[in-house]
Amino acid sequence: MDLGIRGKNVLIVGASKGIGKSIALGFAQEGARVATIARSEDLLDELDKELKQQYATDHAYYVADVMESDANQLARRLIEERDDFDIVVHNVGGSLVSRNALGTLEEWQHAWKFNAGIAIDMNNILIPPMIDKGWGRVIHISSISAVMLRGNPLYASAKAFLNAYVTTVGRAIASSGVVMSAVMPGAVAFPGSYWDQYTVTNPARCEDFLRHHQAVNRFGTTKEIADVVLFMASEQASFMQGALVPADGANM
Repeated sequence: MDLGIRGKNVLIVGASKGIGKSIALGFAQEGARVATIARSEDLLDELDKELKQQYATDHAYYVADVMESDANQLARRLIEERDDFDIVVHNVGGSLVSRNALGTLEEWQHAWKFNAGIAIDMNNILIPPMIDKGWGRVIHISSISAVMLRGNPLYASAKAFLNAYVTTVGRAIASSGVVMSAVMPGAVAFPGSYWDQYTVTNPARCEDFLRHHQAVNRFGTTKEIADVVLFMASEQASFMQGALVPADGANM
């Protein structure tokens, strides 16, 4: 299947490892121009070399802590240096925030900013040029926790907000040719990930989690999530405005 993304200008926020890295490799393999953002220069440089060695395309990376940076200004800089983007993937957020359901407003705001706010602020700059040219794809990495509402209350609530944003804004811009969507992974394991460490230190916990919460009875892989993202970035996703796509091993 030709995804129709060869030569497209792609931005991936949060791309140095795990799901983000697999997404970057997938787009490069399809012949897209890939710009990546993350905090770790070492990991980004390693990824950039891998992209350029395997796929002879114009790639670039930017070192930034999006939680500490002005995300709006960062988006302006990226457009100035890389031109308008055709595809943006927001692989931002995580559950490693406060777990205190009765936490402070600041704790809740931090979880919201990390899992939704940064992407919203960047979209303010990144999406209008897509609308002007009548084509674009904006994919957010959400979580099945946004639907199941289980686990960390702050994380699940922030991702549920993100899903609501994707649905409502996706509808608002649906007629423009820009498709906004979210992919909702379940539990994914990769080297250095949360679940990867427990496969070694506490395998009984992993087995219990899989038995009770993953009908497929295994963890997902980063490539399985990346493949869904690539499809949502493709021409074939042209009728999927505001879609919330689970990729979760039949989470239960």
